Amino acid sequence: MLWAGRMRLRTFRILVMLVHASAACEFGPFPYSVTGIVCRMTKPAALLLNQETARVIQAAFRNAKFPNITGERSMRLLGKVAYGLTNIQVNGLSIEQSEVELKENDAIHIAIKNVTAFFKGTLTYGYAGAWFLQLFHSVDFEIESSIDLQINIKLMCQKDQVAADASGCYLTFHKLTLHLQGDKEPGWLKQLFTDFISFTLKLVLKSEVCNEISFLAQVLANFVHDLAANFVQDEDIRLDISLASVPLIKANYLESHHKGLVLYKNYSDVFSDSVFSPSLLTESRMLYFWLSEHILNSLASAAFLDRRLGLTIRGEKLQALFEMEDTEAQQKAVQMIFQGTSYNDSVAKVWSLAHPQISVQPEGTVVKSLVGVEISIIPPGEEPLMALYMEKEITVTIQAAYVEKKLILHPVDSRIEFKVFKCTADPRGNDQSIRNFLQTMISVVGIPEVISRIEPALTSLMNSKGLHLFEIRNPEIITRKGYVIVQLDFSFPNHLLLDFLEKRL
Repeated sequence: MLWAGRMRLRTFRILVMLVHASAACEFGPFPYSVTGIVCRMTKPAALLLNQETARVIQAAFRNAKFPNITGERSMRLLGKVAYGLTNIQVNGLSIEQSEVELKENDAIHIAIKNVTAFFKGTLTYGYAGAWFLQLFHSVDFEIESSIDLQINIKLMCQKDQVAADASGCYLTFHKLTLHLQGDKEPGWLKQLFTDFISFTLKLVLKSEVCNEISFLAQVLANFVHDLAANFVQDEDIRLDISLASVPLIKANYLESHHKGLVLYKNYSDVFSDSVFSPSLLTESRMLYFWLSEHILNSLASAAFLDRRLGLTIRGEKLQALFEMEDTEAQQKAVQMIFQGTSYNDSVAKVWSLAHPQISVQPEGTVVKSLVGVEISIIPPGEEPLMALYMEKEITVTIQAAYVEKKLILHPVDSRIEFKVFKCTADPRGNDQSIRNFLQTMISVVGIPEVISRIEPALTSLMNSKGLHLFEIRNPEIITRKGYVIVQLDFSFPNHLLLDFLEKRL
């Protein structure tokens, strides 16, 4: 039996070596050059997540498949004694303390102290004594144990994504007591089988529990990856979050670097000029996301190709735009454009004529776009008539914030340049008052109206990915030349991991 236990451990080690061999990812000499997204989790966040470690350990013990343990031994007077422990399962588990430490360039060290575990099953034994006397018995047993666990989790790259290697798993037994049929008092039978099986039992428990912990660690790593991949995807537009370099473990934080290339049908995205450096992020907050402006530009291009950058305005919304102020000039311009037609019989369409250009500056995110605007009059029972068509280049600087689980976009500056202007009521374009009115209307009401439509749409999209489940505290969206930093503190939604483990098991 001891030989079988060693073979099991040897097999497990071979499997771990194979995982390591297949885990190597090829990166160029300058991996940061293709980094589009960076995620940094500092030690306070790791300590918070460590509170969930008990759930993972409980799942590991509960889900471990303990093999039957068999053995035999020759005893003086009794002859050969054979035994078997079957149907081994966890009957109870409690964890007193769990600690986490980040070991620089090494591993995430988790120390779990005073794990009290009870196992139950059936003990079958028999012996053939002298004079050919044979006796066979079967009794229920309970094993009471007190264990310390030490788990060293290494982060590596496997198939271009973060993989967790928890093969560095060690169990220390402070107590391992066998009770037969509920009898807590020591007896010759109990003492006999405790001496026989305690060493083998420790090997089996270590092998199976550590094997399950290693498996669950990788399952959870895959879960986090899939969660992130789903968060950055909407229908046909998604981001490639494969690794751009090997994950880092520092004394105060964990950090992973991702390509962040936009994937959309036949759209080809290439990026090799990242300005990322680890020094751009601090360690004062729990979680950081670094985003290159290239990602924002590529997302805007994909949204344009997917025909998402369009807006239709009718009725009261249209009236609110054109009646922002009650002046004689405004009334004259509106009368000329709509020719006395009701707003309910009119429609305005706004859309992007080309890929928007996005740049990130300290004052905010600058969006430059060539926009088309068409106002049509639709008399009842008649064909639509174009009352106004214009093309204008709009440059808007936007500051973003996340408040009370809502995305807030605030325009702080805008510039408008007309490229094409056609008005049915003024075919020669001699009446400058219409352009002046439209210039003011677009700046004061039009741009805020478009942004007010984008805010809830993006908030709803993020909430559909589960962002609202997290308690996010004091989030900051910081813009610098060429990149954006999102930094925040958070509380982990306990039920998220619990629900996942229940589905897994």
